[in-house]
Parts: sequence; structure tokens; C-alpha cells
Amino acid sequence: MKLKAVKRLRFLFLIGLVSSAGPLYAQQVPVKGVVQDISGTPLPGVIIRAEHLPSGKLVTARTSNDGQFLIQELTAGGPYRFIFSYVGFQADTLSNYTLSAGKPLSLSLKLKEQQTSLQEVVIGYGKSKRNEITGAVSSLKAEDFNKGVVSSPGQLLQGKVAGLNVTRSGNPNDKPAVILRGPSSFREGAQEPFYVIDGVPGASIDLIAPDDIIGMEVLKDASATAIYGSRAANGVIMVNTRRAVQGEPRLNYNGYAASETISNQITMANGDQLRTYLNAAGKVLDANNDDGSNTNWLKEVTRTGISHNHNVNLSGSGANSSYSGSINYLSNEGIIRTSAMERFIVTGNMEQRMFSDRLRVNLNVTNSNTTNDRIATQVYNNMFTYLPTVGVRNAQGAYTEDYTRTTGTGGYYNPVGLLYNNTIQGKTNLYLVNGSAKVNILEGLDFTTMLSMQKEQIHDNLYHNRASMLSQGFNGYAERGSVEHTQKIMEAYFNYDRTYGDHQMRLLAGYSWQENRNGDGFQTSGRNFVSDDLLWNNLGLSNGNGTTVVNYGTNAISTLRLISFYGRAMYDYKGKYLLQASLRRDGSSAFGINNRWGMFPSVSAGWNLDRENFMKGASFVNTLKLRAGYGESGNSVGFDAYTARLIYGTQDATYFYYDGKWINAIGPTQNDNPNLKWERTATINIGLDFGLFNNKLSGALEVYDKRTSDLIAPYTVSTTQYPYNQLTANVGEMSNKGIELTLNTSVINKSNFSWNTTVNLSHNKNEITSISNDTFQSGEFFTANFSGRGQSGISGFQIIREGLPLGSFYTLRYAGKNEAGVSMFYDKDGNASTTNTGFEHFAVTGSAQPDLLFGWNNTLRYKKFDFNVFIRGVTGNKILNATIADMNAPIYAHQTNIPVVTLDEASNDNTAQFVSDRYLEDGSYIRLDNATLGYIFKIKGAKTLRIYGSGNNLLIITKYNGVDPEINMAGQTPGIDNRNFYPKTRSFIVGLNMSL
Repeated sequence: MKLKAVKRLRFLFLIGLVSSAGPLYAQQVPVKGVVQDISGTPLPGVIIRAEHLPSGKLVTARTSNDGQFLIQELTAGGPYRFIFSYVGFQADTLSNYTLSAGKPLSLSLKLKEQQTSLQEVVIGYGKSKRNEITGAVSSLKAEDFNKGVVSSPGQLLQGKVAGLNVTRSGNPNDKPAVILRGPSSFREGAQEPFYVIDGVPGASIDLIAPDDIIGMEVLKDASATAIYGSRAANGVIMVNTRRAVQGEPRLNYNGYAASETISNQITMANGDQLRTYLNAAGKVLDANNDDGSNTNWLKEVTRTGISHNHNVNLSGSGANSSYSGSINYLSNEGIIRTSAMERFIVTGNMEQRMFSDRLRVNLNVTNSNTTNDRIATQVYNNMFTYLPTVGVRNAQGAYTEDYTRTTGTGGYYNPVGLLYNNTIQGKTNLYLVNGSAKVNILEGLDFTTMLSMQKEQIHDNLYHNRASMLSQGFNGYAERGSVEHTQKIMEAYFNYDRTYGDHQMRLLAGYSWQENRNGDGFQTSGRNFVSDDLLWNNLGLSNGNGTTVVNYGTNAISTLRLISFYGRAMYDYKGKYLLQASLRRDGSSAFGINNRWGMFPSVSAGWNLDRENFMKGASFVNTLKLRAGYGESGNSVGFDAYTARLIYGTQDATYFYYDGKWINAIGPTQNDNPNLKWERTATINIGLDFGLFNNKLSGALEVYDKRTSDLIAPYTVSTTQYPYNQLTANVGEMSNKGIELTLNTSVINKSNFSWNTTVNLSHNKNEITSISNDTFQSGEFFTANFSGRGQSGISGFQIIREGLPLGSFYTLRYAGKNEAGVSMFYDKDGNASTTNTGFEHFAVTGSAQPDLLFGWNNTLRYKKFDFNVFIRGVTGNKILNATIADMNAPIYAHQTNIPVVTLDEASNDNTAQFVSDRYLEDGSYIRLDNATLGYIFKIKGAKTLRIYGSGNNLLIITKYNGVDPEINMAGQTPGIDNRNFYPKTRSFIVGLNMSL
């Protein structure tokens, strides 16, 4: 009986389950929706998690290619919350939904891209999540870059990264000067960061079209850069270009047209003002220099520059392969007539995946062709100082010239004549091909090998026609030069990444080989041409005079090899405690036989405090990480293959006449130094990363101490001990200490309106701590030895001395004017006199190093409108305005023009133009660098179509009296405005971004 009763109960229970299943199934409610980005573009592959809050049950779905999703497994009731997550975008949640039977639910959501601080970032030989980084790394996405007429990718970062100082010229053919965390070398051209483009170390940044760059990482401290060893002392900039993504093919177009004008100028006296000033002084211009004209020479040599840029990118991806390719064309017309830059870049990328993605093969090909139309450097000075009292052309129709003198720096020449009588053109062809293969050997173990070859061909052409003042009496002079540089690289490395419970270990071990063959080329010249029409295109038509010396240039072939072994270990415990250590051993043929190998170690640690139990009560804290690191890296930039070797060559401008021929004199030009080695930089960095209030406020605080030793400088030596009178040696030491702060704030975050702002601040103190050792002794070096007008016996206007920063000015001290209006200067004891003008009266009068760099970026979005405003600036630095000093010369007003301010100077002041601290000006400025307004259209067949208008360099607030306070801060002599500038520009742009 009991058995039958049990069976009967089981039967009734089964019937109950079946009967209840029908109503439950009937109560399932479909939930559908669409997910887009902030511009309205559908997002494929977004993960949606539907969570039933009372039970905790989860159902997961994913959006299709058109951004739509459908969930059918949810039952009526609730409450539910829906969590949306997508790589590169901020996760979002829709909460408190109750589902009712027979009433389908529709959802719509727009995801915002993640703040930079939350992204995955590229590091040396791999990637890492932001919360796993233990070094100082700043990341920027394409939308963070500067807008405008950009001819070099370095300009994209100007003012955007704390501690990164980027200065640019208005010249379309000049590259920006880039310095990270202060100067770390005395040498010219040895302060720029090391570039790694899509994993290719040392690739030329000129290969990349700015529109093809999707992001950059700036590795600041040695714990992050030491993996690149001997080339990373100035920091490393990782450049990541556009690649194909999963999904259907996509075609993108970005283009703009722009007009550029001079943003500021020095007001010079016109012809009538100059005549009045000279007449009051009892001086009269001779007939050759006064035909009654009032010529504005700056207006004659400048124009409104028209530029346009077009970039087309096509990409697609299949099940096992992907491809992308782009074409970029830029025409950048300079504001000085005849100057221009034209560039054409073609790039292609292909990736093939095989054996269930265990093997990935990648091939990249890039070719860049650039044509630079340049101007003679003498134009810069003469467009201000050429006398306005003569016309552009004389009565015979030729350019007005005074053949009796060459007063003024670089010669007194008609600036319009300089433009049209001298043709200077450079052509550069850059080619890079690199391929890589990545093999997954075991779970977590990958092997990657990469081969690349970069070839750069540079052709320089020059022609001075028979009317040229630069080659008088030559009847036409031509120069042609061609040089080729080749770089070959092979990298091979293993990556091991595994997690064991709470422990994650990532290991890297690799080998690198590099060979640079430079200077493979020639140069030649010719003169006495029967016609100017062919320019430099047929040197065979030139005819020497029997004693003509051909200019063969200084090209010399050299081969440099670099071999490296490197390794890195990264350890992560529970996502809380992070440890990283790396070691690189580099060997270079450029250095002395005794010091060709160097070791570059680093160690760093991080602590994610937000993941600790004691932080659970601080709900407003999303991320909080403390970092500390130490590392060493080297600087081998600016060396050729034979820097440490004894070299014989032609002596400068030294010839002897033998047997009816001019013979080049041969002699030692460089001493051997078997002990020459890398400049070495050691950095201690402490950082704090934070994200607060649901990441509405995030940022990073960095404090660093960067010390460079073994600085290289030329030292004067005795020719009784050495063949040559200078020796390149490691002697100096330099220190940079600073603090950096970056703040990202989401001020307003509504569905139809948002406002995000980013501020970065950086302070750096530079100091030269030593320029001597036991072998080589020097109390000081004098640099910036340009010619001060009327001054003689001057060794330089800047000084390198222990205890001073690089770029310390060394000048006379201005003491006002005496009763006769003549300038006076102080001597060492503080006595004022008109005769205290000798070099013995010079003193340290200021520094070019700034106290603070800052940038402030604001992005606002309202429905389909977007508006961006970027402000940047510098404070605390001095600029030597040698341009004004040279022109403020009342005693020479009958020979060269003067600024309007000189009209108040006494005409008998014969030392007003002497370089002194009178011309040492405050270089601080605040610049409204860019303002951009865009609008997104919805057009059938297009994923996005955005038009925008933009203005660059719209406003500047400064006390500086020169053309622009943004003076080159790179090299050995920063902060000098010395008559060789290309005017800064103000540009207005109309552009289009379209994706199909």
C-alpha cells in the first residue's frame, strides 16, 4: 500500500510540473533593442547581460552587425537590469525594468567611448590594461589629437600630454621639436623621443599620414622605456595605425581645405617714417637706396596659403583574413611665396590567420613621397630689414639690388629677388615593408618574429640663376645631391601569459638585430650655364672657368649595427599587487671598442588600492593605484657609425694649388676614443592613478627624478697628444626633476548633452650638475655664438655651467641710457657705463626653461552637434629676442630698416642693438589653439557623415614683443629668436569625415 501511494504521489507531482510549465512558457517576454555609439553608428558585438535581481539569474546576448539584439529567455516579472559592455566603450546599465506578459520590451542605448585612463594600452612588445601598468604611460586616441593643418604626426600631441613639450614653426617643411620631461643631452638633434610604429622600432614618423593614426602611447619613465635600452633616454612614443576590424568592409574618407595667414608680425617703419627719422638725424639716403617708394616687404613676400588634405581608407575582414589600405594626399602651401610641401602616402596591410588562429601572418607596405619647395634663409631677415624706400623692381624691370654692400646678417638682398632668383627643392621617398608572424605554441606561449626594411632616398636640388645675389658672377649655379639611407631590423621574441588561481605571470624574452647603412650618395655642382631654363636638370651644360672647385658635399657611407637581448617579467596577484622587471643588453658598433655593450635594467611595482577590502566602504572610488619604479635607459641618437674612430677627411675650405690644379687638403677631422659610450639616464618615478565618482573624475599624478650621466660633449685637447684638436668624450651630468598632473572630468553627462574636460599640468626643473671629470676639465662652455650686430669678441650668448639649466642666457646687463640717449651697461661691480660692452662684462641673466606647461581641452556634444575648444600655454621661461636686438639699430637706419619702436631711440645710440638682458623677454603665453564645431548627418547608405569647421591659433595672450613666443626648445641653444624664423600662421578649415 505504501509503495502504491508513493507512485501515485510521484504521478501527481509530474502532472503538476507539466501543467505549470505551460503558463511559465507563456509568460516569457521578448526583449529587443539597438545599441549605437554617441554619433548613432550601430555597434556590432556588444555584450548584453540581463540579470533577474531577486534570483541573480543571468541571460547573455550579443548585438548583430546592425547593432540590434533579441533576448527571448526572460520571464515576466522583475525587477531586471541590463548591463551593456563593449571593448573601448564605457559599460552602461539600464535598471528596474518589470516585464509583463504579452508586452515586449524595446530598449535603445548609446555607449560612450572609454576615457583614456580605462583603455588597453600598447607597451613595448605587447599590450596591457591600464590598471596593470606600473610605469608612467599617457594614451591618446584619434579624437584627442590636435585638429588643423598637420604635416607631421608630432603636431598631433602638442599640449595634450603632461611633460611633453612640442614646438612648431609655420614652415610646412619644418618638423616640430619634441622634448619629454626636459632636455637630457647637450647635443643638437639628440633630444627627440624614440618612435615605434606598429611594433617597428625606429621607423620614420614621416611615413605615417596623421589620419591613419588611431592612437599613441607616450612612455615617459625609464621603467616603461628601458625595454628599448640604448635609444629610449628621451622617452618612447608608440604609434598605432588603423587596422581592419571584424565585420563588413568599411570605407572611410577624411578631408579638409584650409587657408592660412600670418598670425602676427613686427611693425616696421615705412618709407616716409624712415626718411623723417633720418632727416632729423641729419642723414640722407643715397639715390640707390631711395626712389621715393613705401614698400612693405613682408606683404610682398607673403600670401594666403591654401592647403588641402584627403585620406581614403578601405578595410575589411573575413573568417580567416583581414585587409586595410589607405591613400593620403596633402598639399600645404606656405604663407611665404614659393614655399610649399606636397606629400603622397600609400599604405597597405594584410593579415592571414591559419590553423584555428594559432598562426597569424601580417604584411605591411608603406610608401611616402614628399616634395619640399624651400626658400633661401636670407629671406627671413631681409623681409623685415630691406629698406622700404626702394621698389621691388628698378626702372629696367630687374629686382632692385645694391651691389655695393651686403650689410645685415647673411647679406643685404632684395627678399623678393631671393624668392624668384633661387630655386631650392627637396624630394624624399620613404619606403617601409615589414612582415611578422605570430605562432601560438602552447596555451599562453606565443612566438613572434618580425622583419622590416626601411629605405629613404633624399634628393636635394638648388639653382641660382644669373641674376641671383647668392651666386654673383657665376652665370647660373646648380647643385644636385642624392643620398640613400637603409635600415634593416629583425626581432624575435617569446611571450608567455598564464594565470594560476590568483597569480598571473607574463614573461617576455627576445632578440633584436639592426643594421643602418647611411650616406650612400653623392653631390656635385656646376656653373656658367648658357640658359637658366633647365635649372639643375642638365649639369652637363655647365662650363667651369678652369679654376672652379666642384662642391662634392660631405656624404660618406657608414654602416652601424645594433644587437640586443631583452627580457621582462610581469606579475599580478589578485589584480591588487603588480610587479614588473626588465633587462636589456645592447651592443652598438658606434661606440668605443671598450664600451660597445651596455645593460639597461628597470623594476617597478603597483598597488591597486581600490581592490582592497578596506576600500569597499569608499563607494565613490572606482580606481586608485599607487605606482613606483626605477629604470635606466640610454641615448645613442645623433651618432654615426664612426663617432668613436679616428677619421681623416678634407679640411674645411682648405685647398692647395699643385701642377695647375686645385687639390683638396686631407687631414684628421676626428679623434679616436675607445672609451666613448652611451649617455645614460636613470629615472625614479612615483605615480598615482585615480578614478572617482563613477569615473566622472579621473587622472594621474606623477613625480619624477631623472638624472643623465656620461653626457657627451666635444673637449679641446692638445694636438701634441691627439691628431685633432677636439675629442668627443663622456663627461657631463644633468638632472631633471618634476611633477605632472592630468585630470579628466565628465562635467555633464546627459542623453542629449555632455561636457568633458581634460587638464594637464607639468613642471620640470633642469640643472647641469657636472661638465668635468678626472680626465677632462672644463669650467664652462659658451654656446649660441651668433653674430651680435656691431659686437665683437663674443664667445656666445648662452652658457653651459654646473648649477645652471641648459639654455642659460649669458649677456650684457642693460643699465638704461645716459643724458645723450646712448645705452649703458653694468660691469661686474654694478657700475653703469657706455663702455661696458666687452665679453668680460657678461653675466648669467635668465633661463629658457619654462616653469609650467599646461593644456586644457573641452569637448561638448549637443544632439548631433559637437564642439571642441583647446587652450594651451607656457609660463616662466625667458626668450632672447635677438631679432628685435638686431633691427633696433638707429645708427644703421640709413642701411637697413628699423622697427617702429626704434623711432623713439636716439639716432646716435651706437650700442642700442647690443645683445643684453634688455632683449630678454618673458616668454609666457596662453593660446586659444583650436576651436572646432561639427555636425553629424544621417544619410542613407552612410554609417556616419560629419562636417566641421575649425580655427587654429585664434588668439594669444602674451607680453612677448616678437612675432610669436613659441620658440624652439630643442637642441643645445633653446629659447632664442634669432632672425631665422618662419612666421606663425592662423588657419581656418572646413572638413568632412565620412564612413560607408
